[in-house]
Amino acid sequence: MSAMPLAAQLFDALRDASLDPPGVSRASYGLGERMAHAIIREAAEALGLECRVDPVGTLFMTLPGADRSLAPVMIGSHLDAVTHGGNFDGAAGVVMGLALVAQLRAEGRVLPRDLTVLGIRAEEMCWFPVNYIGSRAAFGLLPPHVPDTARRSDSGKTLAEHMIEEGFDPQFIRDGRASLDPVRIHAFIEPHIEQGPVLVGADLPCAIVTGIRGILRHPICRARGAWNHAGAVPRGFRQDAVLAVAQLAARLDALWDQVEAQGGDLVLTLGEFWTPAAMHAPTKVPGEVAFSLDIRSEQDSVLDAVVALMAEMAAEAEAKRRVRMDYGEGMRAAPALMDPRLRAALRESAAAAGVPVMEMTSGAGHDCASFVLKGVPSAMLFIRNQNGSHNPHEAMELEDFGAALKVLAGAIGAIAEK
Repeated sequence: MSAMPLAAQLFDALRDASLDPPGVSRASYGLGERMAHAIIREAAEALGLECRVDPVGTLFMTLPGADRSLAPVMIGSHLDAVTHGGNFDGAAGVVMGLALVAQLRAEGRVLPRDLTVLGIRAEEMCWFPVNYIGSRAAFGLLPPHVPDTARRSDSGKTLAEHMIEEGFDPQFIRDGRASLDPVRIHAFIEPHIEQGPVLVGADLPCAIVTGIRGILRHPICRARGAWNHAGAVPRGFRQDAVLAVAQLAARLDALWDQVEAQGGDLVLTLGEFWTPAAMHAPTKVPGEVAFSLDIRSEQDSVLDAVVALMAEMAAEAEAKRRVRMDYGEGMRAAPALMDPRLRAALRESAAAAGVPVMEMTSGAGHDCASFVLKGVPSAMLFIRNQNGSHNPHEAMELEDFGAALKVLAGAIGAIAEK
């Protein structure tokens, strides 16, 4: 079967197997993900690929190259999906890998090295509260306690229990073993739907990703002042927690303007902002505010600037308003920058194929970040997708998928060169 009919057939089969109206659900280490892996493996075997599964469930599907002693090029993504989500998030990258194989077979092309399509497990954090479980486990990067402490959101069972149910080995993670060796990976490419509106707004079918934004996240922040009477307490006596956090928000927004004016990259979200319901009232000066911060940038220097501003604003809130700002325990993940040589190969292929593309940052996290962390030269190719992601209305068009496939197919020879 040729590339595009194969892709259409696989997307239909994946949807039918995991339909959970109004969308699809493919739980990590659960039934939906299991069926998706089975569908993909069956298609890979029909294409004559060498298939194997590692102890954490990673599916390796290999097209032999001219020199099998060389490290392979790897292409792939994850096959789990959020509950009642869309059919293309993650799956598009695995399907594109198989579509590329079908095209290479049809054209009689043999690459200088093996091409391995990966079906990765458990990328979506909605199932287990740990990011990139499948790719980090394959690289031996997960803390050894994770199989026994991470519990799935719907069942309450541990990761270890679900892995055993699916026929995999949690001891592999506990022992810190790895099935992916970065020295034995020539390059990794992750095609993926864009999960925002940028390509739709630009009216372009696909994009070359420059990097995955680093994250500075503080999910449980508190500003504590003093509750008091709204009419009886003059300004100089107030310890208003809302105004303190509002000033923090205004200063962060001003920094955002400044970063963008200088050509930098930043997105910033106060996703939660509330006063305790048991205490608040229209006639009270608010004495406490809970809020969250999610700051992302492709530049470590920008994240450093945000950290400095947060410290400055905490000191100012204490001095000016006698409000204590507590950002709680935070996490920081470094940006994952894509390989310049791979990006250039994709740009040149797009130009040769007449496919209009742009370059853009990925605001969402992806398994590709695990490969970058291990020093593997990596690239991402975004496909236009209507209506956002993580919802049942994902609407990637096959025409756009085909345009991205043209870019990848045109670049794969250069990417696979010694």
